[in-house]
Amino acid sequence: MDLDTVADELYGLRPEDFTAARQARAAAARASGDRALAERIGRLRRPSLAAWASNLLVRRQPEDVEPLLRLGEALRQAHHDLDGAQLRDLSRRQHVLISALSRQARRLADQAGHPVGDDVQREIEAMLQTVLADPDAGREWATGRLVKPFGPPVGFPAASADATARRTPPARRPAPSPSAPRRADKAADEHRRRLDKAADERRRRLEKARREAEQAEAELRAGQDEAAEAHRRIREAEERADALRRRVGELSEELRRLEEEQRQAGTAVSEARERARAAERRVRVAGRRAKTAAARVERLHRTA
Repeated sequence: MDLDTVADELYGLRPEDFTAARQARAAAARASGDRALAERIGRLRRPSLAAWASNLLVRRQPEDVEPLLRLGEALRQAHHDLDGAQLRDLSRRQHVLISALSRQARRLADQAGHPVGDDVQREIEAMLQTVLADPDAGREWATGRLVKPFGPPVGFPAASADATARRTPPARRPAPSPSAPRRADKAADEHRRRLDKAADERRRRLEKARREAEQAEAELRAGQDEAAEAHRRIREAEERADALRRRVGELSEELRRLEEEQRQAGTAVSEARERARAAERRVRVAGRRAKTAAARVERLHRTA
């Protein structure tokens, strides 16, 4: 048993089956003497519905993994190169592929006996968008072991300054005009709005992360309670097994003693029977002698 094998098994299960299976695998590792592996298994987290459905898609349809990853590479390169025609073509393919994969993940979840709703499907679509934009997210997604959805994609990497310079001719700076301060004010306002929007997004992510941390902590406490209960039952079973072994030893000794007594009793019965047969022989001999003696006495009486 190793962590990769156990993780592959657990993240292929339905979410409601995850915790019990994880505790069973951790207990088995602990029983085999590998406490470090048991602790690492115990730290595996149950996947959310969207993460589970995404894992299901990767596991059931591995042929769809590589096309999505290749599309992400092509999109990132097109953004880097500022290739408008390529971006338009790839964007159309992106929308078609993500829509098809998210619907297929939903169908697979339904076939697995755990239907998901529109909200979960939208989470899956957002995850696939992040997979396209972020190569690290793509590699993690391809393992089929996601625990929770990725954060919303920030966007494709901006083109480098060199690439921009190569494709954009230098423009002449316009002469200052009376409207320049107003444009500057508008730009500053727009910049502040973007900053405020980014701050709001960070706060939402932070709140979501806090909720997930609280859920994970609750799951950890539940898992620890389950583990403690399992250890208590193991100790009780071991004590019961020790008591039964001792009782078996005592009964085995008693059986040997009774068998020896039975053997001795059998010997005594055989000896008593032999003595009885010898006594019967002596009785018969004595009876014959008594008859002979009585006959002699009778004859002597008649001749007297």
